[in-house]
Order: sequence, then structure tokens, then C-alpha cells
Amino acid sequence: MIQITVCPSCDSTEIRTVRQDWTGKFQGRLYTVPSLEFYECPDCGERIYDREAMRRIEAHSPAFAIRHVEKKAHVKAHA
Repeated sequence: MIQITVCPSCDSTEIRTVRQDWTGKFQGRLYTVPSLEFYECPDCGERIYDREAMRRIEAHSPAFAIRHVEKKAHVKAHA
């Protein structure tokens, strides 16, 4: 994980690493990423996600699951 010591939004030095279940929403459908690690500023609420966190979010997101299925169908149709 990258090391962040100052919030890029409010310049607070209180920004901290958080590990918690993270919930997102896609087309009205909720999904959860268990035990996601990211930075969160207690002063302004800013959240910062590194590459690994984004990969985990994408892996759990129905938006990316749909795209993955569409891509597989496209490949099979052209085979």
C-alpha cells in the first residue's frame, strides 16, 4: 500500500489506513468487498484507494462482472 500522511483534499495529517467491509452500489444493487484496506480522512471524509483496493472493488462489482461476461460472449461469437 502507498504511504499517505496528508489528506489531498483538506491537508489534514489525521488521515489513516482503514480496513473494513466496503459497500458499493451498481444499478441499485448493493455489493460488498470484505476487509478492504484504504485511506480515510476523519476530518473531511476523503477516501483514497490504491491499485490493489481498486482491483478488489472491481473483482466484486457487478458492473465488471457484466463486462466480463459480455467480453467472453463476444470472443465466443467470433471464434
